[in-house]
Amino acid sequence: MSIRFEPDGHVVLITIDRPGARNALDPEHNAALGAAVERFEADEQLRVAVLTGAGDVAFSAGADLKTLIPAHRDAVRAGGSPPWNFGGFTAREVSKPMIAAINGHALAGGLEMALACDIRLAAPNATLGLAETKWAIIPGAGGTQRLPRAVPLGVALEMIMTGEPVSAAEAYRTGLVNRVVPLDRLRPEALALAGQIAARGPLAVQAARRAVLRGTGRPLAEGLDIEAGFFRAVMRTDDAIEGTTAFTEKRPPVYRGR
Repeated sequence: MSIRFEPDGHVVLITIDRPGARNALDPEHNAALGAAVERFEADEQLRVAVLTGAGDVAFSAGADLKTLIPAHRDAVRAGGSPPWNFGGFTAREVSKPMIAAINGHALAGGLEMALACDIRLAAPNATLGLAETKWAIIPGAGGTQRLPRAVPLGVALEMIMTGEPVSAAEAYRTGLVNRVVPLDRLRPEALALAGQIAARGPLAVQAARRAVLRGTGRPLAEGLDIEAGFFRAVMRTDDAIEGTTAFTEKRPPVYRGR
């Protein structure tokens, strides 16, 4: 099974390692990716994950067109309603931050996985697109919902309806990716960013992230109430005491997630 899970301190690098198939997911690799994400969430020592693909051609081409899509299509045509997601995490809100290091083509489900991450860094050779209409289906693992939240509505609709990808430069211009990084620096920069986030108070990072995600799209008054609830919660933590104590004592804080 070619899903690599490489923890280092509070950060884990998760790599889809099927370069011969452009890191597309068949049923077995999809399940293995889901297990990796669950392992990340369950490990209290791990605070941030970086998701990437092996090689320098593709982050992921999404679903394996020879196996995963036909199996799902046949189940639906037989009257079933099987879940459709990638690694489990495209169908829900992950509890900890994830960063996508997009090392090449991120197409269809590949882009849906990147969209399910909080931050996206891309190599200059990357292309990003939702190609499903070319196959007479639609994005079904979050693409129609997350892409319009990441870029202007007209841009999202053009990408979804035409199925045509955009370049890394265009993705950066529209805000789809946070930055474009030379390929040889992509993984180190993503890991460095993950390490920077992991060095912050983990409960505060998770609470701030949830406040953003749950308040987005709501009226401001509701969003402020959501923020206030998370603010009070983190103020009750031991880490909040450690943060101000360390600042006063002019030393690095030691956060324990309590």
